[in-house]
Amino acid sequence: MAEDLTIAAGSKTEQYQTLLPQINALIHGEPNLIANMANVCAALKEQFNFFWVGFYLIEADQLVLGPFQGPVACTRISHNRGVCGTAWATKETLIVPNVNTFPGHIACSSKSQSEIVIPIIRDEQCIGVLDVDSEQLNQFDEVDAHYLQQVIDLVF
Repeated sequence: MAEDLTIAAGSKTEQYQTLLPQINALIHGEPNLIANMANVCAALKEQFNFFWVGFYLIEADQLVLGPFQGPVACTRISHNRGVCGTAWATKETLIVPNVNTFPGHIACSSKSQSEIVIPIIRDEQCIGVLDVDSEQLNQFDEVDAHYLQQVIDLVF
């Protein structure tokens, strides 16, 4: 079922607080994970105009590209490589104010300047990551980490 998204103004916190119930309503009752991840990416992209937002899921020994919004992306990322692979390895959210200073950063796009990656942890295992990139330096902070974790908790 198609849904309209209400784009909120206000602080980053206010925007997330308006968006979360909409995401919940959008995915409620839909059992297909791919469909839900796709709609979540679209909602986050529309609300915040992120450069790139998407999911990577673990398949064997690599992160494999899942639903996303933005320019084409790296299809596979190795464990402990780049920001996504490091978040997978450490099972910790990584906020990178300037990706050009991150050791081993994978430049899927030279336009990406800052990034946040939240690991998706279920039963103490990392099953994937939510990756968000910005064309601006210092775009992400603990507010993003807090609310993007809530988004993950809704989907998974």
